[in-house]
Amino acid sequence: MLPSNLSRRNCLQLMSAGSAVLLNARRLSAQQNKPNPAFASVDDIPGLPRVLLIGDSISIGYTLDVRDILQGEANVHRPPTNCGPTEKGLQELDAWLGSKSWDVIHFNWGLHDLKYVDGKSGLVDVGQGKRTNTLAGYGNNLEALVVRLKKTGATLIWTATTPIPKGSKGRIPGDEVQYNVAAKDIMKKHGVAIDDLYTYSDMYVRALQREANVHYMPEGSRLLAEQVVKAIRSAL
Repeated sequence: MLPSNLSRRNCLQLMSAGSAVLLNARRLSAQQNKPNPAFASVDDIPGLPRVLLIGDSISIGYTLDVRDILQGEANVHRPPTNCGPTEKGLQELDAWLGSKSWDVIHFNWGLHDLKYVDGKSGLVDVGQGKRTNTLAGYGNNLEALVVRLKKTGATLIWTATTPIPKGSKGRIPGDEVQYNVAAKDIMKKHGVAIDDLYTYSDMYVRALQREANVHYMPEGSRLLAEQVVKAIRSAL
C-alpha cells in the first residue's frame, strides 16, 4: 500500500534534512582537511631577503601576520609543519633549511620539550605521563641545533618560549621559565640574538591567551607577530 500524501511529504522533509546534515558534514570535513595557509609555499620576490620562521603552533599562529606585515620587505617562509620538540628539529632541520641561503632565521623550541606525554607521544595530564625532555636533555639538543643553524651563515634570533597559563593540560606553569633560562645561556654562549616573547607576552598579550591553554586568540597572535617583526627588522 502506498503511503499517504502526508507521509510522502514527511519522507521528503526527512530526506531533505538528511541531505543537509550530510552536506554540512562534508563541508566540515573539507574545512578540517584544508591545508593550513601558514604552510603554503612562498614564491620569493627577487632582491628581498629570505627569512625562515621555525617553531611550534605558537609560531604557526603568527606566521601569516608576520608575512603580512613584512610584505614587500622580506620573503617569509616556515616549514609546513609544527616543528615540535628538539628531537624533531634534529631529525628534520636539514630538510627545513633546504638548499637556498637564508638572511634571518627566527626560531624556538620549548613547549613540546617540557610537555608530559604518554607512550605514543600524546599529550596527557602531568601525573599520567613523563616529560618529553629533561632540562638537561633539552639543553643538549638545543645546543646541537644552534651549532647546525650557525653553519647557514644567517643572522639567528632565538625567541623565548611563551607563558604556560594555569590549568594547561600536560604542562606545569613555571617550567617554561627554567627552560628559557637554559636556552638563554646557550644563546649567549653562541652569540645568538634573543627575542624575549615570554616577557612581551606576559606584559602585553596574556589577556589574549586562551583560558588554560598555551595558544592565543587571533588578536594575540597578531601582537606576537608585531614583536617578531621588530626583531627581524633589527636583524635585517
